[in-house]
Order: sequence, then structure tokens, then C-alpha cells
Amino acid sequence: MLCLATADEPKIAVSTLEIDHRKSRYSFDTLHELKARFPADRIFFVMGADSWKDIRTWHRWEEVLLLTDHIIVSRPGYEIDLTHVTDKVRDRIIDVRGTDRAVSLGQRTGIFITDAVQIDISATDIRRDVGQDEVLDRPGDVPPEVAKYIEKYELYR
Repeated sequence: MLCLATADEPKIAVSTLEIDHRKSRYSFDTLHELKARFPADRIFFVMGADSWKDIRTWHRWEEVLLLTDHIIVSRPGYEIDLTHVTDKVRDRIIDVRGTDRAVSLGQRTGIFITDAVQIDISATDIRRDVGQDEVLDRPGDVPPEVAKYIEKYELYR
């Protein structure tokens, strides 16, 4: 579904690294492998505000946040709390909400908090809605090709 959602984005590449391993992996391990495979490239790990809220439950969470650049995508009406992370992590946070993102990212590295996506929906919401109603009630919340895929393969039912 990620491939379908980003098909028209030439600067985005979806990694199949975790699928190719055919077993559960921690983000920590995947990021280490990506850095080893692409030592000259800048790697951005994108997560939603809901994942950020629960980051301390992740395996080696602080190392994950210090390993690569991160983009934390906020949602309308969702407050991003910074008190649950260590000072070392907090020192890397750069809030680019309400700014020109292209200029803001530049060569700086860190954990970027952005409001670039203004959709008040999460994957959990989509799975719940489809699971309850057996139909994607709000098809505008996902790209059309992703909505077709969910319906075709009867996902989340």
C-alpha cells in the first residue's frame, strides 16, 4: 500500500527490507541495516504523532531516535508532547510547523516536527472503520489506489 500511495513521488523510495527478511524486526535493526547499505545517503524515518506518543515502548527507542533523521507528522488538534523523551533526544527536535519546510530541513539533522499533512486520520482509524462497516467510509482519507486495494483484498475485515 505504501508503494501505491507514493507511486507519483519520485523522491520517495519504499524499502522492502523488512518484508524481505520474512521475520519480525525491530526498527532499530532495520535502520542500522539501511545506514550500512546507504552510508552516503540521508535517511528519514517518518512516523505519526500517535507513534511518537508511544515511542518509549519501542525496542531501543532512544537509539532509534538518535540513529537517523526523523519526521514526526502531526495531525490537526493533536498536541505533540516533548516531555516523555530524554534531554539528548529533545536537543535534536526541530519544530518546522508553519514554516517553509524545504528551507527548514536544509542540511540540519534531527527530529523534525511538521504539520505538512493536514488529515485528521490514522491507520488505526482506517482499520477500525473498515473492520466495523466492511467498507472504507471516508475514501478521501487514503489515496484512491490504496482504497481500491483495501476493498479488493478485503483488508481489515
